[in-house]
Amino acid sequence: MDNLLLSALSALDVRDLSYQEWMNVGMALQHEGYACAVWDDWSHNDDRYHPGECARKWNTFHGSGTPITGATIVQLAKLRGWKPFEGTGAMDWNDAISYDGREAGAHAPAPTVKPTEELAQYIRTLYKEDEYIGYVTGDVRQTDDGGWEPLRGVFSRTAGELLASLAKYPDDLGATIGDWKPHVGAWIRFNPLDGKGASDRNVTAFRYALVESDVLPIQEQLAAYQKLELPVACLVHSGGKSVHAIVHIDAPDESEYRKRVLFMYSFLAAHGLVVDQANKNPSRLSRLPGVDRNGKRQSLLAVNTGRKSWIDWMDFVEGVEFNLPELEQLDVLLAHKPELPEELIKGILRSGHKMLISGPSKAGKSFLLMELAIAITEGRRWLGFPCRKGRVLYVNLEIDRASCIHRFANIYNALGIHNPCADRLVLWNLRGKAVPLDKLVPQLVRRVRDQHFDAIIIDPIYKVITGDENSASDMAFFCNQFDRICAETGCATIYCHHHSKGDLGNRNAKDRASGSGVFARDPDAQLDIIELQLDGDAKYEAEARGRTAWRLESSLREFQNIIPVDFWFEYPLHTLERSTDLSDAPAKGSMAARRTADGKNLNREQRADSIRMAYIACSIDPSKPVTVADLAAYLGLSDRAVRDRVKEMPDEFTNCRGVVTRA
Repeated sequence: MDNLLLSALSALDVRDLSYQEWMNVGMALQHEGYACAVWDDWSHNDDRYHPGECARKWNTFHGSGTPITGATIVQLAKLRGWKPFEGTGAMDWNDAISYDGREAGAHAPAPTVKPTEELAQYIRTLYKEDEYIGYVTGDVRQTDDGGWEPLRGVFSRTAGELLASLAKYPDDLGATIGDWKPHVGAWIRFNPLDGKGASDRNVTAFRYALVESDVLPIQEQLAAYQKLELPVACLVHSGGKSVHAIVHIDAPDESEYRKRVLFMYSFLAAHGLVVDQANKNPSRLSRLPGVDRNGKRQSLLAVNTGRKSWIDWMDFVEGVEFNLPELEQLDVLLAHKPELPEELIKGILRSGHKMLISGPSKAGKSFLLMELAIAITEGRRWLGFPCRKGRVLYVNLEIDRASCIHRFANIYNALGIHNPCADRLVLWNLRGKAVPLDKLVPQLVRRVRDQHFDAIIIDPIYKVITGDENSASDMAFFCNQFDRICAETGCATIYCHHHSKGDLGNRNAKDRASGSGVFARDPDAQLDIIELQLDGDAKYEAEARGRTAWRLESSLREFQNIIPVDFWFEYPLHTLERSTDLSDAPAKGSMAARRTADGKNLNREQRADSIRMAYIACSIDPSKPVTVADLAAYLGLSDRAVRDRVKEMPDEFTNCRGVVTRA
């Protein structure tokens, strides 16, 4: 019972509970169908309370074969001296039936309410005055097994006629509806009829359906109706072992009515309420309130409880099925702004967000991710960006276990870290064991729960990709798995992907990743690396040292995009370029790179002629000096390429601090 559970919760002082007991209370409340706000409000009294923490933890709770239920809260309260209600703790028929305040005034009738008043309230709730109502009192027959079943009964009286009669004979229900057998009771059809019959084809409005479950104790039926927020128009005690819920269906026609009823029954069954499947048809009879049956009244318990309509209830269903949040008013949010998650990588990535690193094959992306993992665990800089110290899970899908471990050792040695915080870095080596990401995520979430990781790095994603890489819908489903990791673990999720084929230097960084554009739109931070084209002395020196030059560009949702970062990859490290030697180097595959390459194919005299021609063109205004940048813009070359050509002509031109003059 909800009253019992909330009483137990109110008896618990959150300050006396351990962290795990506090978590167990949250999981129990979620299992019993409560909103996160109940847990959050109760948690406010603890000095350890942090705004937003309950919501983040709530999203990580999941069902299991051995769920933590409301019994945990009851047991914790009992251990601290709380005692349950006297008796069973179940709701008495005279107790108020409250449905989280959505419909104030929904309550059980007082014992003094007359039977005629109960029926009148039922009629006013369900019908319009000019609508025909079907009901059965004495028109019954005995079955072969000794039971009784209703026949067609009355179907030609309107709601207005019945209400007038009930008002005229307030102390005699039989004067309005006729006599009934006291050991059998009476029935009423909750949907209006056409006055010509009592079958499905005579139904004129498909407003309501009957929900009945006689396999559960009555108090559990009531608790289930409340927890599942059924849009109940009338709640009637059958006088037997069930409570009939007349539920809003609000269907436009019979076909839609049957679809909605089947959906509702399936949803209820999936959430622990097994209902009588024989009640699907719209002309179905339910128990008529106010009459006696075997010494008990078929009584009206409540009207208009739970959600207000079918559409309103579907909002609840979608929230349960898909864990969707409630609608929120901006003025309330602005008055109580949530704290932003901490920055894990300064100016790039927050805790609990997603980051994609894209780059060409064999670009050293794994080394870059390993360096990032170490930077976070050590609280160091990564490519110049400060990282907050934390715990990291590195999911290795590609490299064999021994090689992976040796790579980390080599990086530590190259960085000069001799006493690493290696206890903060956890490896999950899955080469040869990988499964599609949607199958991997539940296992991952289960393994990392309560281990307080700050980041999960998945390297690389092509090993676990599901669906067609070029399909937006397939990739949207795939990328949703990263959202699930973030939501259920609270960790930042970092993953890498390869470039598409072809020359990509002229594309924006966000458009270079292979496959659907979803990859560019989905992450909170996308970092892209592309190789730079080196020429002349720079190329010779790089090749001699066995290193390659790269540029890091960004597409960020939370922060301003970074100024592109140039760096070298020289096994096993990526190191920043501290001088300006790479600033003019074009990206491989770009137009500038092709022009530079074309220029190298010209002979010396042709290159000289190009400089002479460009210098003349740029000297139209004699008051302005001719710069390297002017010549580069005119020729469509990089500044470096222009400087190299000017150097080949020392007898004609000089270059001093970027200004070119004739000798």
